[in-house]
Amino acid sequence: MTYDVEKVHPYETGTSKKEQVEAMFNEIAPNYDKLNGLLSLGIDDYWRKESIKALKPYRPEYILDIATGTGDFAILAKKILQPRRIIGIDISEGMMAVGRDKVKRKGLERVITFERQDSSALFFPDQSFDAVTAAFGIRNFENIDKSFGEVLRVLKPGGVFLFIELTTPEATPMKELYSLYTKYVMPVLSNTMATEQRAYEYLPESIAAFPQGREMMLILKKNGFRNIRLRRFTMGIATLYMAEK
Repeated sequence: MTYDVEKVHPYETGTSKKEQVEAMFNEIAPNYDKLNGLLSLGIDDYWRKESIKALKPYRPEYILDIATGTGDFAILAKKILQPRRIIGIDISEGMMAVGRDKVKRKGLERVITFERQDSSALFFPDQSFDAVTAAFGIRNFENIDKSFGEVLRVLKPGGVFLFIELTTPEATPMKELYSLYTKYVMPVLSNTMATEQRAYEYLPESIAAFPQGREMMLILKKNGFRNIRLRRFTMGIATLYMAEK
């Protein structure tokens, strides 16, 4: 099945979504962290922390962080959960280069490593990880079902898949306020720092097309997950999903 968000591409070049996403993130990598915090007004740090805390009961020792980007989620997971090993994967070497610098500065190289991999075709053996995580990256997948199938394969029985995504608020007045923010405020803020303006036009388009709430829960169920639940943050601007193998 093809989902609407898989049809939303950063550019109109005729190349695959995967290739376009890789090029886009390589371009914006140097400014990504600063601009991400600016666009979320700093709330993204709270969302990440609360999401990682939800993993505490599972006590994961081996974690795979997919679409790891600049490594913020992996670094936070190390701080809060103290696992033995975290592997961050991404298709953007530019983003991971920033992440490697952060990890090196913090002296975490023995615990956190990065690899260039496609989430829809992972290199890892079956049942390799206690938890798989992702922060704000599922929207960029070229094939969600294939990627979810790979997540299920590399998880150990009883393992958990946790991801957080930007979503569209459903209730008023936040729904209207969010629409105004993405239409008028976000372009102005991104223009102050972004060298690639199209990247921050793609952001609200991909959020609007992303399956959310019950629809996403059904997708997870279809792909073999169980005990699926969600938690909405900041009146629906972001949503945390958790599911078990």
